[in-house]
Amino acid sequence: MNPDQYTVVINGKPQGPYSLAELKDLNISANTFVRKPGMDDYKEAHAMPELRELLGFSYQKTAPQYFAAFDQRLLATVIDHFIIFGFYTIIILISYIFIDGKDQRIMTFMVPFPSIFIIKLIYGSIAEASKSQATIGKKLLNIKVTDLEGSRVSFGISLIRNFSKVLSVIPVFFGYLYSFVNKKNQCWHDIAANTLVIKDRLI
Repeated sequence: MNPDQYTVVINGKPQGPYSLAELKDLNISANTFVRKPGMDDYKEAHAMPELRELLGFSYQKTAPQYFAAFDQRLLATVIDHFIIFGFYTIIILISYIFIDGKDQRIMTFMVPFPSIFIIKLIYGSIAEASKSQATIGKKLLNIKVTDLEGSRVSFGISLIRNFSKVLSVIPVFFGYLYSFVNKKNQCWHDIAANTLVIKDRLI
């Protein structure tokens, strides 16, 4: 297929191929799904530079369907905590080589336990402000943290976001459940830091 030809989803069905010039005659919107040879999946028209130039669309980084759902965010958090807890457990078990006595071993496991949440706070703040904008859990779910425009956040904003999770937890996790009624799926800590959690494409 000619690399300059496009398949367009119209009324739920792929149609085409069409040349770039022919796309002008189609009544497609910024959110119409389009694909051309070499692409792994369909993209919305606004996400393709040549179509933005041809049809006058603006790039919508945070279109509504790209806001990460609560279940995706929850699973990403579970994965992150599981990984951190795994490393914690390995370190404690290694320390048992040098510790005798049941009581001492129990204390060795329990006393540093709160550090898991401190590590998660620091790791999450660094990872979500990094180039990938995501922790390992978020990467596996293809979601990431952005500002309200869909751009990368600074470390300071990321730290505020992660520290503000206490606001979402204290009222019986209501701050997390609030995402179900928020149009952008924001939890309270997202609102506090003016951030979003988005996915790269429709899943």
